[in-house]
Amino acid sequence: MGTLTGLQLSSRITFYEERNFGGRHYECSSDCADFSSYLSRCNSCRVESGCWMVYDRSNYMGNQYFLRRGEYSDYSRWGMFDGIRSCRMIPMYRGNYRMRMYERENFGGQMYECMDDCDSIMDRYRMSECHSCHVMDGHWLFYEQPHYRGRMWYMRPGEYRNFRDMGYPNMRFMSMRRIMDSYY
Repeated sequence: MGTLTGLQLSSRITFYEERNFGGRHYECSSDCADFSSYLSRCNSCRVESGCWMVYDRSNYMGNQYFLRRGEYSDYSRWGMFDGIRSCRMIPMYRGNYRMRMYERENFGGQMYECMDDCDSIMDRYRMSECHSCHVMDGHWLFYEQPHYRGRMWYMRPGEYRNFRDMGYPNMRFMSMRRIMDSYY
């Protein structure tokens, strides 16, 4: 089992209503399921510390984007024309990474165990589709295309029996990457 560091406690991100860090702002140091009570909209942010997933819908739904320390002046460049609606802090993790992927929902079909980054599940595992997984250790980013491209999804430790029930009806993973402490 991995350990968490003190950096997790000091993670901080600031959201701004306007592009280029203008308008009202809201500083956040933990998960936030809905910004509407703090900002009328969110179109830019600064990640002061830690790593974050931001979502274009409330309750951690919709398109997701991984952010690490830096400035993000305009979300419309990513296709997020409605801005950010929720965020989730990704805790720093040091330890082993381990996950099981399954061809079918509810952990059915062929199972493959993964412990490191994979730029193409088709090439490495001869697996054309992944419909469920069990993340046992670590935090992962899944991508819809090989070589870490396309839309992404954050998977923390837990069982994911059916991606469709998670609000991703057409989700198809083709590559995955560990969120390592070097990102922080």
